[in-house]
Amino acid sequence: MVKKKVSFITLGCKLNFAETSDIANKFVDAGYLRVDAGEKTDVCIINTCTVTELANKKSKQAIKKIIKNNPSAKVVAVGCYTQLKPEEVAEIEGVDLILGSANKFDVLKQIETIEKGSKPKIIIDTDVRERIFTLSYSFADRTRSFLKVQDGCDYFCSYCTIPKARGKSRNNTIAETVNKAKEVVNKGIKEIILTGVNIGDFGRSTNETFYDLIKELDGVEGLERLRISSIEPNLLTDEILDFALNSKTIVPHFHIPLQCGTNNLLQLMRRRYTTDFYKSRIDKIKTMMPDACIAADVIVGVPGETESEFEKSCEFIKSIDVSYLHVFTYSERENTLAAKMSDQVPIEIRKQRSKIMHQIAKEKEITFHSQHINTVREVLFEAQNNNGKMYGFTDNYIKIEVTFDKSLINKTKKVYLEKLTDSGFVKGKIIE
Repeated sequence: MVKKKVSFITLGCKLNFAETSDIANKFVDAGYLRVDAGEKTDVCIINTCTVTELANKKSKQAIKKIIKNNPSAKVVAVGCYTQLKPEEVAEIEGVDLILGSANKFDVLKQIETIEKGSKPKIIIDTDVRERIFTLSYSFADRTRSFLKVQDGCDYFCSYCTIPKARGKSRNNTIAETVNKAKEVVNKGIKEIILTGVNIGDFGRSTNETFYDLIKELDGVEGLERLRISSIEPNLLTDEILDFALNSKTIVPHFHIPLQCGTNNLLQLMRRRYTTDFYKSRIDKIKTMMPDACIAADVIVGVPGETESEFEKSCEFIKSIDVSYLHVFTYSERENTLAAKMSDQVPIEIRKQRSKIMHQIAKEKEITFHSQHINTVREVLFEAQNNNGKMYGFTDNYIKIEVTFDKSLINKTKKVYLEKLTDSGFVKGKIIE
């Protein structure tokens, strides 16, 4: 019997990748053969993103492209974009099934209820208060895995639609989460990256805390590395940092969203900290862990960002010891407070400011990498062969390039960091 084929396209955050992997596993368990997105397939599932207007556009383009390349396949759009814009997605000719962010895990059951070429079936759960939580993890190269520990957000920042797309903050219990982590490690995974919408808020729905979670995960046998992904500065407590310093598994890498570098803009964005507080978090980490990598998210062109505010923001970011930046250009999101503000920044100015901030980001990254040249770090190597090269990450998230050697896959080795490359990696030499 010939197996039906299924392919997946994932846009957006690490959380989406974890959820796609969980959905894919269900299809494989049901007898489907998973194939790459560019191959001929019977079913294609696109897990969409809506974090910016550009994300909406990319999601729409991905749906249209798969329909063009696989006109006979059943095409399913799921996720955050479909949650907020189901009618817009339904207008794309060739889409067969549309599921919201809370309904995406029912796709295997729903795919058998539709016929190719029929009117798109739309299933969107609009009750954001009663959504369940589904533990998920990514499983691709058998080296690192994104483990979803939390979903949703209760913060409602003025520019953001994610609470509307994903609902309230929720999670499974620590016991259930640890069991899932053990399942991941038993598959040969050496590193787990904790992911969610607002992971520092873990425990809100189970009367537990993120601190208690990482303490339990630290004891999972066979886990070499535990990496904390994006966590709000006001939720990154001294208690968490003190534990991370002496942890067996937690690596010196923190992703701490900033968004803007002035108190006025932070207040307009309804963020829950000041620049002084943010700087105090960075300073504490660097005092405790001088080699730590610290990433920051920054949005340029938000409403109220005058030329003076932007310059102050740039100076603040230059003054703090962050290692690299994720730079986003503000785009209006429907039904948000920011979209209704009168002092919108012209799009051309947003683009100009984005270029300036990207340059600052590049300088930060070069500085951080340069500080580690002629040092030795442990590197966990990944499986991909890229034109005779392979890559791995240090504990503090420097991407290392060496000559491909199959025996290195999923191995942790001591590597001498030789020099920067034009591609942004660091060339390494294995010494042990």
